[in-house]
Amino acid sequence: MSEVHMVLFPVFEDLLVKTNRTPPDIDVLIVNCSRFCPVPSLSSIFVNKYGMRQGIKNYTISGMGCSASALAIDMAKNILKSHKNSVAVVLSTEILPTGWYPGKEPSMLVINCLFRMGATGILISNKKEAKNTAKYELLNTLRTQRAFNDKGYFSAYLEEDSDGFTGVKLKRNLLEEAGETLRSNIAVLGSQILPFTEKILYGVSILKKKLADKKSTTEMYVPNFKSVIQHFCLPTSGKPVIKEVGKELNLGESDMEPALMTLHRFGNQSSSSLWYELAYLEPKERVKKGDKVWQLGMGSGPKCISLVWECIRPLSGEAQRGPWTETIDRYPLNM
Repeated sequence: MSEVHMVLFPVFEDLLVKTNRTPPDIDVLIVNCSRFCPVPSLSSIFVNKYGMRQGIKNYTISGMGCSASALAIDMAKNILKSHKNSVAVVLSTEILPTGWYPGKEPSMLVINCLFRMGATGILISNKKEAKNTAKYELLNTLRTQRAFNDKGYFSAYLEEDSDGFTGVKLKRNLLEEAGETLRSNIAVLGSQILPFTEKILYGVSILKKKLADKKSTTEMYVPNFKSVIQHFCLPTSGKPVIKEVGKELNLGESDMEPALMTLHRFGNQSSSSLWYELAYLEPKERVKKGDKVWQLGMGSGPKCISLVWECIRPLSGEAQRGPWTETIDRYPLNM
């Protein structure tokens, strides 16, 4: 619980100051943390500590892995559809001590090396006046998953080892299953946001693949998402994963830079990492009004969640605030 106090409370308070809000202003509160599930829940802890309103809609998301923050945004969007003139806050973190594996199974020890401490707070609103202060407008959200497939479902699985220690076992097919989940998400998202010519080229390549001989090495056409998306925030599960996702999307080094630099500076902070990547782009002054940002969250299950945002106002002064304040000038590095 001390890590919650140290990480999440300051993030929430900083968010309120930056957005000129008070706790009673919040109508919807969503807190996500995969492995730490206290009673009362994390969201209830916030309601109690900050004296939030009796009618607040508060939710706690657990067990959703690195995709949880993006999933929480999608959840908040759907809640706001039925709650007009409202403000929602999403708080994301991963409390590390509860996920520590003390055993000797190699495939379960990997998790101990993957994650670092971090947290983020995001405020979204459907109030009309929010357009005057908001940085981004949420254009698209898309969730896909492969929990129906046993190979995918058990590729990252919480279980006991032979000594009775509990940990998450990572299977060798994890990257393969993650790739399949990503491809299904890309296909659906592409049909929603890509220009007509890209849809045709992709559709023709699917048809060719189906008609080709099984032994054929015909490659699928990779849609040019850069024709509609200017910036990409990718999963920071490791350099090989970033490179593989970048390959799947036909991205260049500059497109993968936010993910690679975030991984180098902060490590893999699970669901929070997507926002550290966005916080990297802003002080670099790369996000311009009208630009679109694609945040791609991938987690155990496996599942994939895409968020597409549009910058709706010029951004300035971001180098003086945020997690990169003291180090942004040192990046990018060669990796």
